[in-house]
Amino acid sequence: MSIFILTFTLYTRAQTDSNSLIDHKEENELPPKVLHAEPLYIDLIRDLGARKGEKEWNLGLGLTDNLNFDSYEALIEYEWAPADRLGLEVELPFTFYTPVGDAPREAVPSNRLNSIKIAGQWSFLVNEPMGMSMAIGYINEFELSTFREFAQPFITGNVYNPFLVVAKRWGSNFHSLVYTGPMIAQEFSTNEFHTTYDINTSIHYMISGTRNFIGVEFNKTLASHDFDMTIRPQMRVGIVDNLMIGIIAGIPVSRENERFSSFLRLIWEPKHK
Repeated sequence: MSIFILTFTLYTRAQTDSNSLIDHKEENELPPKVLHAEPLYIDLIRDLGARKGEKEWNLGLGLTDNLNFDSYEALIEYEWAPADRLGLEVELPFTFYTPVGDAPREAVPSNRLNSIKIAGQWSFLVNEPMGMSMAIGYINEFELSTFREFAQPFITGNVYNPFLVVAKRWGSNFHSLVYTGPMIAQEFSTNEFHTTYDINTSIHYMISGTRNFIGVEFNKTLASHDFDMTIRPQMRVGIVDNLMIGIIAGIPVSRENERFSSFLRLIWEPKHK
């Protein structure tokens, strides 16, 4: 608990909340936007109700404890809004592996740039009186070969991922969000398709007058004859005016090979007009 108290004291400068967003809109004739707490692990392509010119850089680092090896995640992500309510994103996710104990090397996957992700998201509903926003989007993921077999071939498959987002702000502090959709993976060498369905839900408490929050994500994946869920407690805190850090822990509920995990996300929002 002392860690949470110490971290939240790092940033006390007031940030924009939904009420000031409304005032700002009236002064500058900006389109409406509701401030929602965005989950930190399965994050959105751009803020719901994004305004033209917004942009954001993300750097992520994570560690997952598996039975035979540890995996280290790293990602770089850029998202921007070329038009009101439209968000676009490009992401490069990496994974590196190290064996655990006496695990044989052949049991450890090869390091890799997992894929090249490109995505778009359109907020088709922004309702300030109800504190609600809704969006649809699509992520296309070009899966790449491992470093051990790099470029043999270069692109090994494709993942098609349409999704729906529904977010609701409950009063001044509580936020809930549902992010859901199928992931259809195509393996080019065999032309086989494998489909899973993700249901990611989250609830957060945002500190009044700031964008700092604490909350939890429930990341659920359904496949044929299988169900996986990871609970991810998390917090976000501002460091300076346009720089935030997100801290996430991962607690698997029904994963056979995965243990605890942690993830750190650094969020930088360059100023825009």
